[in-house]
Amino acid sequence: MAANVRVRRPATPPPGLPHVIRQDHLSADERREAASKGYGPGQRSHSSGGLNITSGEWKLLAVVLLIATGVRMFRLSKPDSVVFDEVHFGKFAARYIKTRLLITAAAFVSGFNGEFDFKEIGKVFENAPYVAMRMVPATFGVATVPIAYLTLRALDCRATTALLASIFLTFENGLITQSRHILLDSPLVFFTALTIFLFVGFSNEDKKEPFGTQWWTWLILTGLSLGAVVSCKWVGLFTIATVGVCTILRLWLLLGDLRVSPRMWARHFFARALCLILIPILFYMTMFQLHFLILGSSGEGDAFMSSEFRQTLGRGMEDTYADVALGSDITIRHLNTQGGYLHSHAHNYPGGSAQQQITLYPHRDDNNLWRVLNATVDGYEQYDYEHKPIVYIDHGSRIKLRHIVTDKALHSHEVRPPVSDVDFQNEVSAYGLTGFVGDINDDWVVEIEKSDKSDKESSKRLRTLRTHFKLRHLNTGCYLFSHKVKLPEWGFDQQEVTCNKNAVKANSLWYVETAAKHPQLCSQNRLFHSIDRCPKRVMWTTNAGLTDRHMYDSRPLTWPRLRRGINFWVKDHRQIYLIGNPFVWWSSTASIITYMIVRGFLLLRAKRGYRDFDNTKVVKYDSLCGFLFVGYCMHYFPFFLMGRQLFLHHYFPALYFAILLNCAVFDLATSTLRPKIRLQIAAVLMVIAVITYSKFSSLTYGDPWTKKKCTNAQWVKTWDFACNEFLDEYSQYSGVTVPTLNRTNPVATIGGEPGGRAAIVVEDKLGQDGVAPPEDEQNTAVPIGVPEPGRDVFAKDKQKEIKSLRIALQDVPVINVDEKEISVVAFEPTSAASEVVPEGKEEVKVQAGDVGATGEPEDEARPKVIGILEKEMEVELGGDVDDHRKPHGPLDHEEAIADQVAHELYPEARDAE
Repeated sequence: MAANVRVRRPATPPPGLPHVIRQDHLSADERREAASKGYGPGQRSHSSGGLNITSGEWKLLAVVLLIATGVRMFRLSKPDSVVFDEVHFGKFAARYIKTRLLITAAAFVSGFNGEFDFKEIGKVFENAPYVAMRMVPATFGVATVPIAYLTLRALDCRATTALLASIFLTFENGLITQSRHILLDSPLVFFTALTIFLFVGFSNEDKKEPFGTQWWTWLILTGLSLGAVVSCKWVGLFTIATVGVCTILRLWLLLGDLRVSPRMWARHFFARALCLILIPILFYMTMFQLHFLILGSSGEGDAFMSSEFRQTLGRGMEDTYADVALGSDITIRHLNTQGGYLHSHAHNYPGGSAQQQITLYPHRDDNNLWRVLNATVDGYEQYDYEHKPIVYIDHGSRIKLRHIVTDKALHSHEVRPPVSDVDFQNEVSAYGLTGFVGDINDDWVVEIEKSDKSDKESSKRLRTLRTHFKLRHLNTGCYLFSHKVKLPEWGFDQQEVTCNKNAVKANSLWYVETAAKHPQLCSQNRLFHSIDRCPKRVMWTTNAGLTDRHMYDSRPLTWPRLRRGINFWVKDHRQIYLIGNPFVWWSSTASIITYMIVRGFLLLRAKRGYRDFDNTKVVKYDSLCGFLFVGYCMHYFPFFLMGRQLFLHHYFPALYFAILLNCAVFDLATSTLRPKIRLQIAAVLMVIAVITYSKFSSLTYGDPWTKKKCTNAQWVKTWDFACNEFLDEYSQYSGVTVPTLNRTNPVATIGGEPGGRAAIVVEDKLGQDGVAPPEDEQNTAVPIGVPEPGRDVFAKDKQKEIKSLRIALQDVPVINVDEKEISVVAFEPTSAASEVVPEGKEEVKVQAGDVGATGEPEDEARPKVIGILEKEMEVELGGDVDDHRKPHGPLDHEEAIADQVAHELYPEARDAE
């Protein structure tokens, strides 16, 4: 009977189509899917990247795109003033304009000339195309929505699930707020989403047809996108890590597939290495080369960069002599920290020896100049370095460093520093007078530690930029040392310099940055340039060094709970506050927790012998959710390792993965339901998301709001909205713009009677009528009352004016004033001072507003008052600063004046003492 059975011949393919060989490695699900589409066994036909999008879906996606555009572009011109970190990123764009990249290009095309300075939050835009500049991040925010839709469809989720994700992203308040202003997080999230989409497309191609044209296209685009995401921010490294982990896992699985030969596996490996490693590096370097071409000159940020790098910038540093000899005028920089130059100024330590301060100062200044002198002769005047044979500074040379502006020597002794008060630290000061030779405590020994291999002479003697050396104090054996410790206000917040007996080598290394013209050094000795053009290490260490607290910073543990937002802008009884959509945010966090619980439960079942992972449905959703969970972890948990300043917006890339995972969980939960019911459930979730968005939209757009609605919207007690900034009724906003009042503390001017001291303006805590002003009513506004931008690490801090004073106040006896008179105080100098006061100038006046109008507390205002008095007396008196600066009992002269002023203004506090 078997002989009568005829074997049916396979069907002949239609004319024009090649004969397809059966592919036995297709899974059962893939063969079933191919059969449902009419393909015979072994036939392979698929859309590029695994995207099977119908024409109806494209129309639906277009509608979603229009909605997203309306949501993010709505009233983009409002507010018309600077918001949060627009202070920094707008300023960056202005600098590019002035010198000759996305945001800058938009500004340039719109005619921005770079003159608007983005100086502070709330400053009204003038002659700045801020709408065009805001349009760039807003466009990226809009483009993220369809990318999310296509990603979930490429991950084989249903159209309803992809639509739900796109709506969640469209109405996520935090992402909307961040994308409506001149900030970089919106491009970062977009390129993160684009990279994941392209990598998913490549993975689908890799399963279908490796090394085909489409396969190479998706792989190369993924590499380019990786380069773009890391070029936006270094947080993009987390996206590279996500793709890297998944790539390594795929290669590991291929290695275990016996159908893949070693040669084929090597092709897979090198193709991925080329496109996912080399291409991103080349893209990133190209972007930096564009930076160097556009911004090739010196600017505010160059103080953080190495001297070698700054020499490559136009107007960054003047060419310097390569050699250092006796008589050279030099600047010395600390190697290991960014404190800057060895610096001194005509201000003394308040304690210890009370001698002149030595600090590190990060910016170029005349007070950074030192002259190298020979310490082995009796007097430096006797050494004629202009005519005697030139003497270079070798290893072991004994030198003195003379501060050129104040004519004092770098000095150390067995006195504890005012801040690092420990036994192994000695104070470093500037000591001496003009014509005074000094003593052995001014002597230092040069010890060369490291040299440039390309310059052999730099190992034998000091060479600018190329020789790293230590300075050992001859008398005590300690080493000149600095670390990241700042001096208090009396030291102008500059970095402390000490002499350390147990010095860490890295913090005791110095180098000469510039050596000014020396009479016997010829022009051939000049050092023109250096090849160091890589500031990455400085960028990394500077970024990691942002450890100062910000009033709106937060830690990663609070982000998934949406515990607190960021105050972006408060003005005209309106507020922009970065807060996420609570429904989208919390449901996404719940999905993360749900996946972890279910995955752990399945692992326990597998351990007990259950075969859940033989189910194709379980495998599909485990792979899908596992991929998104890895992306979430890679973009979230690294922040726990960072000690730097962090904000809620750092969570946005992780939030993107959380939203996709949320929708993937929805896809699994509704997989057994009919499509109509699934769509109804999704519609309910979308409506809830839109309603929640609407609840907080006034904070998103800076629209009018009422105090009552603001209070009702504080679902979490840590949401510190400025509810008292809003008006009581919407009708109060109609047609009227009420400016935000600037509250300043009252001030008073005391003294001025003949024979007294100069007029001094101080904070009037009791008011002119002696009645304390009423305390502000309790409110939920931010403590300072105004939003504070994040810190720009490459901007110059506002430095107090520090000039080398040649004159100082004489000691003036404190005169008791029996009667407090609010107006004027005259100053009665001592007899010596009276001889030098020009006729007709009997008093020194401080105008109201110079100090007191700032509303500073009294203890902060005192140093400024004294500083102004000293500057005025410098003009009035004349003389030498060292001849007049003497201690006055337990308090110095300045403290005595400030203390007497305080007692006269607040007799109640004096009586209480």
